[in-house]
Amino acid sequence: MNTKKEKVNILFAAFEATPFFKSGGLGDVAGALPAYVKSANYDIRVIMPKLSVIPQKYQEKMEFIENFGVPLGWRVQYCGLFQLKHRGVTFYFVDNEYYFKRDKSYGEFDDGERIAFFSKAVLESIEHMQGFVPDVLHCNDWHTALVPVFLREQYMQVPGFDNIKTIFTVHNLKFQGMFSDTLIENILGLKDTPADKQLRLGTAVNYMQGAIRYSDIITTVSPTYAEEICTPYFGEHMDGLFNARRDSLYGILNGIDYKEYDPLHDKNIEYHYSSKTIANKKNNKLQLQQELNFDVSEDIPLYAIISRLTEQKGLDLVTYILPQIAERGMQLIVLGIGDEKYEEAFRWYAGQYPNKISALMMFDAALSNRIYAAADAFFVPSRFEPCGLTQMIAMRYGTLPIVRETGGLKDTVIPYNKYTGEGTGFSFTNFNAHELLSTLDNSLDVFYNNKKDWRRMQIHAMNTDYSWNQSAKVYRKLYRQLAGK
Repeated sequence: MNTKKEKVNILFAAFEATPFFKSGGLGDVAGALPAYVKSANYDIRVIMPKLSVIPQKYQEKMEFIENFGVPLGWRVQYCGLFQLKHRGVTFYFVDNEYYFKRDKSYGEFDDGERIAFFSKAVLESIEHMQGFVPDVLHCNDWHTALVPVFLREQYMQVPGFDNIKTIFTVHNLKFQGMFSDTLIENILGLKDTPADKQLRLGTAVNYMQGAIRYSDIITTVSPTYAEEICTPYFGEHMDGLFNARRDSLYGILNGIDYKEYDPLHDKNIEYHYSSKTIANKKNNKLQLQQELNFDVSEDIPLYAIISRLTEQKGLDLVTYILPQIAERGMQLIVLGIGDEKYEEAFRWYAGQYPNKISALMMFDAALSNRIYAAADAFFVPSRFEPCGLTQMIAMRYGTLPIVRETGGLKDTVIPYNKYTGEGTGFSFTNFNAHELLSTLDNSLDVFYNNKKDWRRMQIHAMNTDYSWNQSAKVYRKLYRQLAGK
């Protein structure tokens, strides 16, 4: 009996991927998930723009494949295709210096045109991939949302393209790709097609709306977020669309890279440990306390925030209770950059209480790992959080998260149960500063008065598997189901 499975080909389209370029969680996903999916039965490759911000050491290793024209409305634009293998996965890079040789990767005046070009180039590139034709096109966020639209409206006549299936993953519904509807004719070339109506939202064109209507399957990055986006509060005016596609909507939890985040082998930290040697964790705290000019003591709990400083992350709640934090028997370190009002608030309190609060308004990957290893607890009180990675990273390092019960935060953190002593962190329900303060006080009470439960939670958190292995299994099943193999 022949049990060998037929190989499934997947092309994973994203605007960013580590280690080439990352601005948020999407970059982590695109850089890590394909390596976990890839196997003898799954050939998954990634395609992204050849952005000028990609480090030169990677650009120098790229191999040129071919150049060709990409039709975009009434114009035909140059496109070069490069490839590079990383962690066993083939990455393709779409080159056009007019669109991608910019100081900024996002936020340009012509983003609508740049993204349309990339989406079209993804499809044109398939014909130049030397024998690789995907069974499944996996598109991510609004930057690739037009790929399923173009595929169905303009590429069905290309041999083999009529068999390609599409998955679209929503990483953050807040950003949908909204532009003037003049792009439908001038740039997209979709006037008087069915897509003309499917993409419109009033006098605007909405790229993500097109993907939700045209993709075979829609996924998002946690089971709870998949439920939330079907409601008006979280649906960003698209809850009706998600409800209409509910039978095709899946919530698949993101993972983290256990090789990158490993307290036993992390090169960024001096004192290594595992769940079996977790007592060594305190040495990282003592070292960081000394560097920050805090009181150096393992008996003083160190809390941390590592985040983009934006409204989404619930920082209004944190800044509201900073006076109470300053009064508590605790220390706080904040690492991140973002909105000026949050940066100023953290800096002011750090200036007033330099031995208790530290505000490091910067991005530093190595330092963030040191903070994960040093801290006792970690704030993630988000207003909404599709998945969230920081709480999973914190747990990997035995640092207990304090989260609001939304999206992936609810799916990953088991709240402390004072009766059984079980849990992997602390949580609260409503977006309310008093609830956050009450939860903080609860965590302080456990830290000071119930060391046994605190240690039990640390070990439980470290031993919980939030690696990409689990997500990869689910995606493999979806890919094979779509490909019909």
